[in-house]
Amino acid sequence: MGKSDFLNPKAISTRIKSKGLQKLRWYCQMCQKQCRDENGFKCHCMSQSHQRQLLLAAENPQQFMDYFSEEFRRNFLELLRRRFGTRRVHNNAVYNEYISHREHIHMNATQWETLTDFTKWLGREGLCRVDETPKGWYIQYIDRDPETICRQQEQKRKKKQDLDDEEKTAKLVEQQVRRGLEGKELEMPVYTELSRENKDGKVTFKLQKGASTSVATSSQTRVLALKMVEGPVKRTGAAHCSGQPKKKMKKSALDEIMELEEEKKRTSRTDYWLQRDIIVRIVTKKLEGKYHKKKAVVKEVIDKYAAIVKVIDSGDKLKLDQTHLETVIPAPGKKVLVLNGGYRGNEGILESINEKRSSVTITINSGPLKGRRVEDIQYEDVSKLA
Repeated sequence: MGKSDFLNPKAISTRIKSKGLQKLRWYCQMCQKQCRDENGFKCHCMSQSHQRQLLLAAENPQQFMDYFSEEFRRNFLELLRRRFGTRRVHNNAVYNEYISHREHIHMNATQWETLTDFTKWLGREGLCRVDETPKGWYIQYIDRDPETICRQQEQKRKKKQDLDDEEKTAKLVEQQVRRGLEGKELEMPVYTELSRENKDGKVTFKLQKGASTSVATSSQTRVLALKMVEGPVKRTGAAHCSGQPKKKMKKSALDEIMELEEEKKRTSRTDYWLQRDIIVRIVTKKLEGKYHKKKAVVKEVIDKYAAIVKVIDSGDKLKLDQTHLETVIPAPGKKVLVLNGGYRGNEGILESINEKRSSVTITINSGPLKGRRVEDIQYEDVSKLA
């Protein structure tokens, strides 16, 4: 069996080891590369790609640390919210499940040195309830999702409104009953001893008519009050219906869906714009100065904000952040790609360039909006296609 056989025991062992988790001390967070052993990590630290990443990090180290810290916090809290909800759980249990994912952000790249420091920080920021016990630190997620808060407030408001309506109705009925009984005098009952003149005769009881009359009057008053409560509601509804404007021509469901989608796209902007197969210009001067103002093609987008680009002149491949790149505006008649805004992801033909307003006019030539002319697209929202 040859040495390069795919199914030999050594090759199978190598693949199994490469899939599993490796030691944290041999992981490079800047390059996002996991090395198998100390020798591999040493070779990686001496490579040119690692040296370029160190140059970029040295340009603004606080920015990189803030980015890794924010990603670690966001992913940790997302796991805590979705996996454990608002239950009280040991912080180490959450952390062990978090690091089981091979591509996770390592804590040694963040502003927190230990898990205890991170747990205390969550408590100070009010993101979780934390408490220390003999067994360690426990955390409990505080759900501050705007949708959850709005739903709870809406339930409280509806419950309060129902109680207010019941109280108003009861008070109105009580007032109507009181008004109906204002002009009448209530006769006080007289209690006498039960005596029988004729022991052989039948015992009879006489009920006063006033009692039944008062009961009937109170019941009639309640019915009248309820009618008075329902009356304004019906009249208000009728008046509202009569005051409605004339109905417009109904649009088809497809037209309404298309209008909603277009409106949503126009108002949606993101803080990332990198796309594959576009031509960009390198603006950073930290890469020994030889790549400054050079054009490159985006080959792969990493985590939305970084990309692997290939320099057109030399063919070198670099991993750069979007802050070190800028878009390229071609000559009229060339193909471009919209990178941000309402028409993001649509290809088009560049029609004209407005230098005073730093904008361009394109005609979309793909998708359901094919043939549409779009004006006033800013330079940073469009770039030349490779």
